[in-house]
Order: sequence, then C-alpha cells, then structure tokens
Amino acid sequence: MATPGPLRRAYDWTAAHAPWSAWAWRNTALVAASVPVAVPVVLGLAYTFSSPKHLFKTLAFVLLLNPLLTRLQRSRFWSLTGLDIPKIPWARPWYRWGGLIPRLRAESTWRQYGYHLVVSPLAAVGGALVVLGWATGAAFAFIYSWVWALPLSSRPTGWTGDYVAFTVLGVLLLIAMPWCAALVAVLDSRAAAVLLGPSRAKELERRVEDLAESRAGILDAADLERRRIERDLHDGAQQRLVSLAMNLGIARASLTDLPPEARAVIDEAHREAKEAIEELSNLVRGLHPAVLEDRGLDAAISGIAARAPFPVELAVDLAERPSPTVEAVAYFVVSETLANVAKHARATRCSVHVRRRDRLLTIIVSDNGVGGADPAGGTGLLGLRKRVGSVDGTIRINSPHGGPTVITVELPCGL
Repeated sequence: MATPGPLRRAYDWTAAHAPWSAWAWRNTALVAASVPVAVPVVLGLAYTFSSPKHLFKTLAFVLLLNPLLTRLQRSRFWSLTGLDIPKIPWARPWYRWGGLIPRLRAESTWRQYGYHLVVSPLAAVGGALVVLGWATGAAFAFIYSWVWALPLSSRPTGWTGDYVAFTVLGVLLLIAMPWCAALVAVLDSRAAAVLLGPSRAKELERRVEDLAESRAGILDAADLERRRIERDLHDGAQQRLVSLAMNLGIARASLTDLPPEARAVIDEAHREAKEAIEELSNLVRGLHPAVLEDRGLDAAISGIAARAPFPVELAVDLAERPSPTVEAVAYFVVSETLANVAKHARATRCSVHVRRRDRLLTIIVSDNGVGGADPAGGTGLLGLRKRVGSVDGTIRINSPHGGPTVITVELPCGL
C-alpha cells in the first residue's frame, strides 16, 4: 500500500498581506533569495539571446539542473515561509539507468521546467526590484542625514526643494515596498505550489487509491473479527449451553421421584436452555455462517432459501469464488432481502439468481408480493444499501405498488 506523501503546510496568505508585520521582511527575504537561485537560468537565457543557435544547449543545461534547482526552490519556500511543496516520488534517480526516460516523459518534469525557465527569472527580476526599491527608498528618505554627514566644506548651500521631494519619494517607496514584496511572494509561491509539486489530479488520484486500500483493509479486518467472534461463540458459549441442556434433559429423565414443583423447574430450565441454543445459533449464523467459509456462497445461500417460509427458486452460477469480503456481503444481501420479503411483501414465492461475469457479481432477487418498497421508509433497505456501498457495489430497487419487486445488486470482485 502506498504511503501518503507529506502534508502540505498551507502558506499563510493573510500574514503575507500584512506588510508591516515580520512577514514584510520575510517576504523580502523570500523574493531576494530567488535571485541567486535563478542566476544559472538567467545566464543561460542571456547566452541564448546572444546567439539563438545556443537554444538547445541552454534547454539541455536547465533540464540537467532541474532536480537541483527544484530542491533549492523547495528549500527556499520551506525555510522562509513554511510552504511545504511535496516531492514527486520517482522509482529511480534520473542519473541511473532507466530513470531519465520516465522523467522526460512525465508531465511534472515539464511543469518544473516551465517554472525554472519562466517563473523563476521573473521572480528574480521582481526580487531584484524589491531589494533595489528598499535601498533607494532608504537612501532617499534619509537624504538629509547624508547631507549632514558630509564635511562642512562639501555640504550644499541652502535648502532646496529637491531634497524634500527625494525625502517624500523615499518615504513612499518604504511604504510601498512591503506591499510589492508581498505581491511578488504570493505570485511566486502560488506558481511554485502548482508547478513544482505533483499535479493536484495525480495527488487526488493517489489519495483515492490509498483510501480505497485502507477501506478494503478495514473491511477485511472487520470480516476476520466477525469470524473470530463466531468461532468463540460456537466453540465456547454454545457448547456450554448444549452441555447444560443435555444435563437438564438427563436430570429430567432420571429424577422421576422429585416433587412436581421441582420437575416443573427442571422442565422450564431445559426448555429455556434449548431456546437459548437456538437463539445463539441464529446469532452465530448472522455474524458469519461457518458454511459460507467451508463450502462457499452456493451452499450458504441454499441454506437461507431452505429456511424461508415460502418457495424460493435459486440459481447460482459462479465460475470463480469471490473474495471473502465480497462473499460475506453477497450472503448478507440475500439473507436480509429474503427476511424483508417475509416480513413486508406478503409474497408466495421468490427467486434468487446469483452469477459472476469477469469481475462483477450480480444478485437479482424478485418476489410476487405487494411491492411499494421504499428505501426511505425503513432501516432494512437503507442498511442493505450501506452494506452494498461498503464494497463499492450498486443496488437498484424496482418495486411498483402491486408488485412485483425486483432488487438488483452488483458487487465488484476486485477486492
């Protein structure tokens, strides 16, 4: 079973938009750190622009550096913003035999390629402009400090309006730079989350597969637990009750000289012991009938049909035995359906057809009762629908008023 990838820690967009908090400086550090990472790509693009015939060399160079650049970008986002971009699992490293071709064919490689060739240079340009804006704003805002720092002989005479304009422009730049840094950081982070990690469709597909495997494991564990309880009841409590009933029967037959009151008590205890045995047998059969495990679905359903209070036409065609989980669901579907027919349908006959074709087990139960079965009107059909849905099966109920009622259940046998 595939293990789930690392959970993606969400980027705090609200904090990123609070430019006067510590996130302003963290956003600035994030966009500034994009500059050195993008230097190889920018140099390669400059080399290509100097001579277009070098385009293939630049593309091959960036493709060769793709794993390293992706690792550096992931580290940049994680260390500075806490954004965790999941790694793409590969069967083999790209530098080993048989590892490069699958990567070249993978859609995720070309998304990363697009980030390094397009987004990363643009983010580096934005980062450089943000750093330049901070430096320019600080220089302009404190221009009077620079003037006072000059020697007296070098200071300009008088106060000019240029210094005031420079100061105002510097203050405006210092106010705007946090917003600019946040904008560049948000755009860069969103592009990296989409392009550098696994595609959302692939990630959701893998999650669905993991959940399906987990659910199948839970169903198998529940079925094994039902079998264990059935064995414990059959070999433990039921055998003790049988022994008790036998002892009471022997006592009733041998102790003939007891007072009538004592014999009545023994008779009542013997009768209740036999009823308890019968109830426990029904309970054990409801948990997991032993015949289902020993002889299969055909024999188990035949036992249900034989105990029904009306004639049941049974046809079972199983080219291959289903898995234990599907087999148990099919058994309980037939059992609960016949129980519902006996309670509510007022039918005089019923038919059960079970067949398997390829990876699909089909169960059709029909009766000549009064019809009008409504899944929303009681818990029987709702429980049947949930039991079928536990193995990704489907159920169709056709029950017009006046009958007949036809219930069709399809269970996948791939579990």
